[in-house]
Amino acid sequence: MRPELNGVIVLDKPADITSAKAVAEVKRSLGAAKVGHTGTLDPFATGVLLCCVNQATRLARFFLHGDKRYEALLRLGIATDTQDATGREVHRAPVPALTDAQLRSLFDRFLGPQWQQPPVYAALKHQGTPLYKLARQGRPVQKPPRPVTITALRILHTALPDVRFEVGCSAGTYVRTLCADIGAAMGCGGHLAELRRTASGGFTIAEAVSLERLRALPDAQARRRLLVPMESVLRHLPTFQADDAVLARVAQGQPLTPVQLPEAAIHGDATGHGPLKVVDAQGRLRAVVERAPGGQAYNYCCVFS
Repeated sequence: MRPELNGVIVLDKPADITSAKAVAEVKRSLGAAKVGHTGTLDPFATGVLLCCVNQATRLARFFLHGDKRYEALLRLGIATDTQDATGREVHRAPVPALTDAQLRSLFDRFLGPQWQQPPVYAALKHQGTPLYKLARQGRPVQKPPRPVTITALRILHTALPDVRFEVGCSAGTYVRTLCADIGAAMGCGGHLAELRRTASGGFTIAEAVSLERLRALPDAQARRRLLVPMESVLRHLPTFQADDAVLARVAQGQPLTPVQLPEAAIHGDATGHGPLKVVDAQGRLRAVVERAPGGQAYNYCCVFS
């Protein structure tokens, strides 16, 4: 029996395909039993889509709240109902002749923590139904604003009415809403014309593979070479290398305390109560644990054989 493939494929999702369809393609190409992604990209968007394979699907939740980075194209002067190029035009106005300095100053106003109103065309659900389905039925639901953080915002190129920019943001940020808000601040409206995710979960577009490359893989060995192994996936988490005694406790689900996992032996930033990787002598991931309230024990997040 061939060994199971476990790990992450960093996919460069092409345009005009849903994230679910992209995941199905990865599953077929790898011959995997289970594949799941860690954050939806709209069909027209491209770029980094992390696909967790088999046992690594249990790690997906550790990516959901991480920062992301995008390259986007804002088209000024036209607002749409979806806030992107797939929607219906709802407003058109002349684009003011701003200098580069004025445009940069306006963009800078959107840096940092802020409240963002989710679009009515979104995958968020209302009473179990995605907002975009309700909007298409003529029953749009406006969700309350929620906190997001824009960590970086840099204009790359301007050729009005188009402004190409790079944005770093917290999970849950809608780049199309950011475009609509910038357009509204300029008084002419605007929408997201192109979107490419360039980084997510600590992985960048330089590490991503195309669906075409996945489809062309000749054998299982080639597939395994493209897979990021589970012990290398959670790059941002501190690591503890366990001895046989601790691994035996892990295998049996027995309690772990700072006696078994002394802070001095943890590699990386182990402050606070965030998740911690437990690996064996070969560096293989055996568990993810988290400091319990009070700090006197660790709770298991997931355990691997």
